Amino acid sequence: MDEFDIETVAEPDLHAPILIEGLPGVGHVGKLAAEHLLEEFETTLLCRLYSEHFPPQVTIEDGITELACLEFHKVDLSTPTDSEESPSDQDPSHDLIVLTGDHQAQDPSGHYQLTDTILDVSEEYGVERVFTLGGVPTGELIEEYSVIGAASSEALVEELSDLIEFRENEPAGGIVGVSGLLLGLGGRRGLQAACLMGETSGYLVDPKSARAVLETLETILDFEVGYDSLEERAEEMEEVVTKIREMEQGAAPTDDDLRYIG
Repeated sequence: MDEFDIETVAEPDLHAPILIEGLPGVGHVGKLAAEHLLEEFETTLLCRLYSEHFPPQVTIEDGITELACLEFHKVDLSTPTDSEESPSDQDPSHDLIVLTGDHQAQDPSGHYQLTDTILDVSEEYGVERVFTLGGVPTGELIEEYSVIGAASSEALVEELSDLIEFRENEPAGGIVGVSGLLLGLGGRRGLQAACLMGETSGYLVDPKSARAVLETLETILDFEVGYDSLEERAEEMEEVVTKIREMEQGAAPTDDDLRYIG
């Protein structure tokens, strides 16, 4: 296999596509948000991106193996997957291409080369604007989920400043991985790129933070999405949070308590 190998699956028509990236990271916020979009709307798999920079492993489902990869999906915002819902009246001015996967590169050089390859593919699809989704750790359990932003240009900060909170020098450690490099490398190519980061504790999978990020994206791109499945996951995580708080307060956990954690 080459260092990067792209498998084309479909070549549908795309109208002013916008790339939405949601790969594993802090609280799995971006990955949860991206996967929720794929669950809620009709999608078309465009291509798979394989790389020797991913972990040397395969996933297994029903005994069938699949090599680690990233996937680019076209999302039809006018067609929800729930058969009881009718197609939306909204006529999106842009198509969405959602980038998902289970892995990022394992080494710094791989991160740069992977991001460049993602940008190459995106530009071939006609992408001129990118939104990356992720989490920013607070180090503690939180009740209110703010979304903070970063962008590749002053013009984009000004455009989005009424919709996203831009904080001076935050996040303090910068944005690591593809979510950050798509802004840095994409900006050098002249793409308009912004990162939406939901506040999260940093040590739990966080559906509530994912929802906060998606609600912000909805406002920016003017579309609507349901949240029932994310709410169910959030309720499950609330049980985990309750157990953690009980443990922090000195309550002795039972075996049933511990099975929720990890």
